[in-house]
Amino acid sequence: MNIRRTSAVTAAVASVALVLTACGGTANEADTEDAGINQESAVTVAWEAPLNELNLSSSNGNATQNAVIGYMLNSGFNYYDENLDLVEDTSFGTYEKVSDDPLTVKYTVADDTKWSDGTAFDATDILLQWAGTSAKFNNVEPETDEEGNVTNQEALDAGVYFDGTTPGAALISATPEISEDGKSITFVYDKPFGDWALNFTNQFVPAHVVAQNTLDIEDAQEAKDALRDAILSGDAAKLSPVATFWNSGFEMTKMPEDKALVLSNGAYVLDAYEENQYLTLKANPDFKGKNKASVETITVRYIDDPMAQVQALQNGEVDLIGPQASADVRSALEALPGIETNNSVEGTFEHVDLVFANGGPFDPATYGGDAEKAKKVRQAFLTAIPRQTIVDNLIVPLNPDAEVRNSQILIPGSPNYDKMVAENGSDFYKPEADIEAAKALLAEAGVTTPVKVRFAYNNENARRVNELALITDTASQAGFEIVDTGRPAATWGTLLATGQQEYDASLFGWQSTSTAVTESDANYRFAPERGINNYGFYSNPAVDAALDQLQVATEPDEQFALQLEVEKNLWADAFGTTIFQFPAIQGWNENLKGVDAITISPTIFYGFWNWELGA
Repeated sequence: MNIRRTSAVTAAVASVALVLTACGGTANEADTEDAGINQESAVTVAWEAPLNELNLSSSNGNATQNAVIGYMLNSGFNYYDENLDLVEDTSFGTYEKVSDDPLTVKYTVADDTKWSDGTAFDATDILLQWAGTSAKFNNVEPETDEEGNVTNQEALDAGVYFDGTTPGAALISATPEISEDGKSITFVYDKPFGDWALNFTNQFVPAHVVAQNTLDIEDAQEAKDALRDAILSGDAAKLSPVATFWNSGFEMTKMPEDKALVLSNGAYVLDAYEENQYLTLKANPDFKGKNKASVETITVRYIDDPMAQVQALQNGEVDLIGPQASADVRSALEALPGIETNNSVEGTFEHVDLVFANGGPFDPATYGGDAEKAKKVRQAFLTAIPRQTIVDNLIVPLNPDAEVRNSQILIPGSPNYDKMVAENGSDFYKPEADIEAAKALLAEAGVTTPVKVRFAYNNENARRVNELALITDTASQAGFEIVDTGRPAATWGTLLATGQQEYDASLFGWQSTSTAVTESDANYRFAPERGINNYGFYSNPAVDAALDQLQVATEPDEQFALQLEVEKNLWADAFGTTIFQFPAIQGWNENLKGVDAITISPTIFYGFWNWELGA
């Protein structure tokens, strides 16, 4: 499980000519009729950021804009319903815990589960996800210079480096066992893991396509078998190109020439993709799963301006939108005739994170290794952030009950939130900017002011532009000089993930994809593998130890105690600060029935199989 970020990457996939591309395209008319879908039915959805990768488990692919498309392209062993209860999808396959000591879980794929080119989905596809996210086979790590450029590319190319990590997969060091028929795979954990039911249940990529692109084997089954054997035997020579392709081979900003890169195992197939404009999904006539397509075509139009989304809905250019909420958007949307609206809260929270290891103002190395001085500078900066003003000006007009969020882990209103806030040390940072306290901390640190802070964010996002303006106002009064290093949506995510030498603070949102108690692991862990969302290179052994224990904790009281331990360290270390829970607003044409957005990803795309078009 991961917390997803909103990002975008511009890297394109190199075209590779393969024989296997013919079957992954658009359904023909006869197939559509057999699937029982009205060929004339089409829904257009507006979304803010374009797809950039179809491997949702890689470091770049782990992003909201990819997850919402992947949700419609691929199925899995389970999914969340509208009440956020986990539902098993036995039409895809089954999974069961066969032992508690040691924790042993077996997955069995259903006979009808296939990729859209007709190749069977089987245990090797699951095995590849384990290889990609467990760090089991990694024998080299990337090294970068001050500008963030990789300096050991030759070593990376020669070694094995899968860049996806999840806490559960990392707890499995024993080689999994695959059944003779290739339909089942069994994992034995090194220790208990409370969120085991969320491991290896979705987000797969086609193993045969990875193998065909890296092992010089054309036949799909032969390629898959060769990949399976390479993983099971730990063949580093073969796994080196496999890892490289797994990391970036499914990146795309437009429809690739090699259609094998867009295979699906779910209700839809990717039919067209025009860069930064739109993509079109067509119903998969060969899909035998539970949640079949209910409309023939879903087109996702990329419109980053919330008001432009409202205008497109008014003009009938789109049928469904979930724009970033603002008072103007809400007023405009609710004034439209023939439009249904819904106001709620998202599973996303806004936060500011600081970079600890880039030679910047928050890095102890800047002060000769003086960790206390660097911490005081961090504390001063966070103290100067006007969280209450941001909430009052930008969020309360949309949600009168909105409050400043004061937990790094728990959502406001959740059972232990108040207890967490009372004990986690967040009260060191007042909701309002405390300029005098910030000045005093800088004086204690003995640093020369103004302290320059390079601030990264999506500068095409109106709300964040306004947030930075408010932060700049109070921070400058406290002794900081804010340098705007914002980027457009298309490149901002790349800066966030790999450009830490170019920024010192970042402003963005984390969106929950599940209800797992280990959800925060990816954000705050440093060792033994840095969490996929720990962009600031934050490191605290006490946090890592608590996260280790949280992975195996099964009792609610113990889980909370460990989460509290993590938070106490985060706030004491001035990791960053939380600001607000996102308000949500959705609008759709009244003729579109069955829309039922949920708070976590995929939000407005949830339940696409229930969509129906009226007259």
